Amino acid sequence: MNVQDSVAIITGGASGLGEACVRTLIARGGKAVIFDLQADLGGKLVRELGDNVLFAQVDVTSTESVAQGISKAMEKYGKIDITVNCAGTGAPTKVLSKKGVHPLEVFTRIITINLVGTFNVIRLAVEQMAKNAPGESGEKGVIVNTSSAAAFDGQIGQAAYSASKAAIVGMTLPIARECADYGIRVVTIAPGIFDTPLLGSNITAEVRAALNKMVPFPQRMGRPAEFASMVREIVENQYLNGEVIRLDGAIRMAAK
Repeated sequence: MNVQDSVAIITGGASGLGEACVRTLIARGGKAVIFDLQADLGGKLVRELGDNVLFAQVDVTSTESVAQGISKAMEKYGKIDITVNCAGTGAPTKVLSKKGVHPLEVFTRIITINLVGTFNVIRLAVEQMAKNAPGESGEKGVIVNTSSAAAFDGQIGQAAYSASKAAIVGMTLPIARECADYGIRVVTIAPGIFDTPLLGSNITAEVRAALNKMVPFPQRMGRPAEFASMVREIVENQYLNGEVIRLDGAIRMAAK
């Protein structure tokens, strides 16, 4: 699918990996609809990037909220061609620690946002994309999900996060197989350690250096623009479908 003149929904698009996707797709001539709860950051991007960006304050775990966001996108742009699911969260928590047993509500919250939220957006986006006029090859849409290297190499304290990200990997192929009937491709990216603003504001220089050394090559954290570049390639490479792509500099996470 050609990014130019396409319309993309990007969850978590107000910051980090999602923001990088917004900027990359806009630079290639596309339009972006940001689904995020951070109205201040989303509004700032709209003011900076102009009429090709729309912000919708959306809770990805809510059917009503996502449906309203999709309606808002349709009202302005008339179609949805691409969906990029970047919204997610994590809270490192051991099953049992000095603080006590892992709170079930923490586990449930992470699964709900990362996994249920991703699927909620997928199902409602597919409903709309299936109505698109097919391109020359029959393609109607592209969905890109965000998993994590933790889906394969989860560390101590990442039970909920790893479970949510592994489940995104697990549902990629069955959804891609089903959506093939509608001309919609589904691909998942599993990023390693990426240098996002959230990470940068919570680690010391020493921790940053240690994280860099964990990556075989290049020996640094990933850049959001590199994630966005992979999203663009997935959108434009029509033969990528039903796949999970590790984007991690060959890192394999240690136990802790």
